[in-house]
Amino acid sequence: MYSNNSESIRDALCFFLDVEQGQDIGFVQYPQNFDNVVHNDIYGNPINVVNELDHPCLDGWGGMCYYGTGCFHRRETLCGQIYSKDYKEDWARGVGTAENADELERMSKALVTCTYEHDTLWGIEKGVRYGCPLEDVITGLQIQCRGWRSVYYNPVRKSFLGMAPTSLGQILIQHKRWSEGFLQISLSNYSPFILGHGKIKLGLQMGYSVCGFWALNSFPTFYYAIIPSLCFLGGVSVFPEITSPWIIPFGYVAVAAYSCSLAESLQCGDTAVEWWNAQRMWFFRRTTSYLLAAIDTIGEMLGVSESGFDLTVKVNDSEALERYKKGKMEFGPISGMFVILSTIALFNLVCMVVGLGRVLWREGAEGLGPLFLQAVLCVAIVAINAPVYEALFFRKDSGSLPSFVTLISMCFVSSLCLQAI
Repeated sequence: MYSNNSESIRDALCFFLDVEQGQDIGFVQYPQNFDNVVHNDIYGNPINVVNELDHPCLDGWGGMCYYGTGCFHRRETLCGQIYSKDYKEDWARGVGTAENADELERMSKALVTCTYEHDTLWGIEKGVRYGCPLEDVITGLQIQCRGWRSVYYNPVRKSFLGMAPTSLGQILIQHKRWSEGFLQISLSNYSPFILGHGKIKLGLQMGYSVCGFWALNSFPTFYYAIIPSLCFLGGVSVFPEITSPWIIPFGYVAVAAYSCSLAESLQCGDTAVEWWNAQRMWFFRRTTSYLLAAIDTIGEMLGVSESGFDLTVKVNDSEALERYKKGKMEFGPISGMFVILSTIALFNLVCMVVGLGRVLWREGAEGLGPLFLQAVLCVAIVAINAPVYEALFFRKDSGSLPSFVTLISMCFVSSLCLQAI
């Protein structure tokens, strides 16, 4: 991230210096924005809905998460001070008397050593919290639980800009780290409902939990990506018929959720294509990053595995950058996440073709009645996975999916389909 607005420091100070309402402000958080995204970004990198709607709602409940970047802190909050109504910031205080050069040199050497923080409260009650992939979130939550309030400020001129990942592998790794860290927090003593009980508002606790249980959303998403299509292939109905009144709740939820989501995106400046790309990435993340994050977190709790920290590399070669500008997804080397993606894509393609063929051949259009919702769901998943099919069968560049991934996926698909048929 780098500064894009020279007024950002002054703007933050305006909050801190507010005599009437600024005494309890612990930090001022600016939104994350990126300067390398293109129009109709294939990865849904612009997070306009989050910046324009979601985060202001959290701010309305008295706090905004600490991002770990683009933020200004009051020094006392990072030093572990608890806010009280009697607190008054002394802006006229001095910085102390400078010691002689030898004394300053001695103190500086002690400060820069790796052992300076040993046996102290730094990393526990002071400074940035250690021991979690999302140390920034815990740090901000602890500050809010000490009585401090945070502020979210989104000026017209973006204050800070950074680089978004421009390959699918980078994005999936990044979201695995985030969702795993959030789930670890939610299932620990640092859960907003445990640590924040009686200290922050219920609305803010629930706001943290929206991200906190990202990883667990993978299980129902994975279920809907496999089971209805598998039953459609076998001619087994799992939803009400199209003529049944019980189909109304299913139709209402789907139409209301996606129409509201589309309206919010258009309201915040996204195009319909960007909204569709965001839906695709939502599906990809939930069936790969979030799923593996949930499995790893559960495994760590059971003592089976250990948590790691995967860095997100944001450097691309010129060919990959050109493909990104043209709206082509960058896959690249073999990855377990790509195997999951290609397996789901191929499986739903086979279910759609074979399932529709069997129903129409045997019973005609009338036979689709009991299986209508499953057919719609299967077709939607196939449409979402269009870039995966392109990378599997049509592209020959280095950003396509390796043939070994295709082979493994076909083996999984064959075993699933044989069981259904």
